Amino acid sequence: MAAKAILHMLSTLKHMSPFDVNMALDAGYDAAITYTDVTLGEVRALVQDAMFSRSPAAALRTGIFFAGRDAILALDMMDAAKQALLKPFEVSLFADPYGSFTTAGAMVACVEKVLRKKKKRELKGARIVVYGATGVIGFSAAVIAALEGAEVTMVGYSGVERVQKSAAEIEKRFGAKVACADGSTPAQVRSLLVESEIALCAARAGLQVLSKEDLAAAKSLLIAADVNAVPPLGVEGCGLHDNGVEISQWGALGIGALAVGDIKYGAESGLFKQMAASDKPLFLDFRHAFALARKLV
Repeated sequence: MAAKAILHMLSTLKHMSPFDVNMALDAGYDAAITYTDVTLGEVRALVQDAMFSRSPAAALRTGIFFAGRDAILALDMMDAAKQALLKPFEVSLFADPYGSFTTAGAMVACVEKVLRKKKKRELKGARIVVYGATGVIGFSAAVIAALEGAEVTMVGYSGVERVQKSAAEIEKRFGAKVACADGSTPAQVRSLLVESEIALCAARAGLQVLSKEDLAAAKSLLIAADVNAVPPLGVEGCGLHDNGVEISQWGALGIGALAVGDIKYGAESGLFKQMAASDKPLFLDFRHAFALARKLV
């Protein structure tokens, strides 16, 4: 009888996301076992316990998923897991904290497609402002866009201190430079938008980031993308399903949360399926999420 496909899901939070559990089971895992309040120091023992409990022939039917709400910590946990692996018992690893890697990958992939198709431009060199950059989705989107050669500015709603720390981490870890800006007032938010060509809105649910008046002031804006599906939406006038619809008199195009969400679902499900079916150990993060999202848009 074939070994069951088992996914061990590790979260630093009190609860594991039901969203991720459902996605994993629907993608083909026979069982998804959750572990919560997990610390970085506990990862090695948990991974080896899962790894050594199965024969080498069944090793690749075992997966480890890293959740939580901290992108850097999830990547650190995956690194710790890699160091704990031992041939021929290697298992596959997948980090997607708070769904941020697949959501950010989908968001940037959707922007890239609309930018190419309707504006005849590439991400490289584009001036991108990221609102909600202190959150895990905004952080991840900033990293992806910066690695593609965009000129990225991360905006902090409570000042620049937190985004400066994030920017330093991005340069240290990924070798990409991003700028930081204060977005603690509506005037600052609008000023940054006026200077940008693309706006990525990843603020918390139910918070309007950009108003119609903001959009009307932004003559150079090409695209505004939003991942907030809870009213009021992040970009006024941008519908949930919009995917390249004009939202300003200057021809700016909107990409709504459910247009991004459709690609996010496909990316997360697809990566789970890749991991469950692979004949070699996989180590999946935001780079793989973006690569798959590009194929799905």
